[in-house]
Amino acid sequence: MGGEGDGVAAGPAFVPFTLPGERVLAAGGGERRELVEVLEPSAERIDPICPHFGTCGGCALQHWDHAPYLAWKVARLATTLARQGIETEILPPFAAEPGTRRRVALHARRGGREAAKLGYKARKSWDLVDISVCPISDPAIQRAIPALKRLAAPLFEHPKSAPTLHVTATASGLDIDISGVERKSGGLSADARVRLAERAAEADFARVTIDGEAAYLARTPQVRLGPAVVSLPPGAFLQATPGAEAAMAGFVAEQAAGAARIADLYCGVGTFTFRLAGIAQVHAADFAPDAIRALTGALAAAPGLHGITAEARDLVRRPVLAEELKKTDVAVFDPPRAGAGEQTAELARSTLARVIAVSCNPATFARDARTLIEAGFRLDRVLPVDQFLWSPHIELVGVFSR
Repeated sequence: MGGEGDGVAAGPAFVPFTLPGERVLAAGGGERRELVEVLEPSAERIDPICPHFGTCGGCALQHWDHAPYLAWKVARLATTLARQGIETEILPPFAAEPGTRRRVALHARRGGREAAKLGYKARKSWDLVDISVCPISDPAIQRAIPALKRLAAPLFEHPKSAPTLHVTATASGLDIDISGVERKSGGLSADARVRLAERAAEADFARVTIDGEAAYLARTPQVRLGPAVVSLPPGAFLQATPGAEAAMAGFVAEQAAGAARIADLYCGVGTFTFRLAGIAQVHAADFAPDAIRALTGALAAAPGLHGITAEARDLVRRPVLAEELKKTDVAVFDPPRAGAGEQTAELARSTLARVIAVSCNPATFARDARTLIEAGFRLDRVLPVDQFLWSPHIELVGVFSR
């Protein structure tokens, strides 16, 4: 299997929707081919559960039995680490279940006055696959697909509008932040905004925003993060599935046990912060001021914490310095896909004995891990996390000590 989830034949030839050991008929030239027919299927081939699989660009691997699919992801992680000369204990992976994805981005295209087309981009195309179901998604999101199509219909006053609905399932209901609405012509008209709000009310959505600006609010979207209930800013980052969040946060807290002071870097709205504050004092930092405000706003009603301080800080331009970490026992960091090169360099310079890294990109994790290892750390263990089900992506939590 190739890195993007395509089967690889000699040549090489990459053929999507194929599996190791299969004999297939494929069309096209060069390295990239298209599957025509499976002549001799693998014993690991299963029937995909989604009617859109094969045309929708969202899932690549629904045709593969779960056990070998997951083993392949873990093996890819090990290979990525090995490229940096890193060997470590790889723990049994956490795997998300279907129907648990609480955060999705749905593209909209012009349909009729009453309902837009809504779904994911087609494979290798800008065309849209207009979906009726999405088995990876939380049931609340799946039930709302017709209402989301109605919500998107008023967004096409300008021909250049290509909206994306960023939908999050929260305890208060669905929270929708819309991007891609043409604004040079003045944005949506008053009439379109009224229709948008009416349709949001009909569907009982919690909130609708356009690039973070309120368009409709019935209830403040809230999520529980450990002992805290956090009111989400529009478009706030959350782990894609609650199960993966709980598994990662529980593992991070377990590995940080015994600390008296913890730094939580790239903390967001407090995914790890509140759990960590149950065992030690925590200083949290993130580049997004609205995330820090949400985190601090939840403190008063969160019981049993050892104390949290928080700051909005660009950890690329102004990383927490080694000198600032002198009284810190453990540092936790969860950066974007680009990794945390600047912050990792400061962690390497520090006197820290333990660092816990959370990553959605094994390649940049391995790069940052090499920086820590060269400073005397060892990578003790890694927890693989598969929360982007049926995609080639794998996430992880790595524990370092020295």
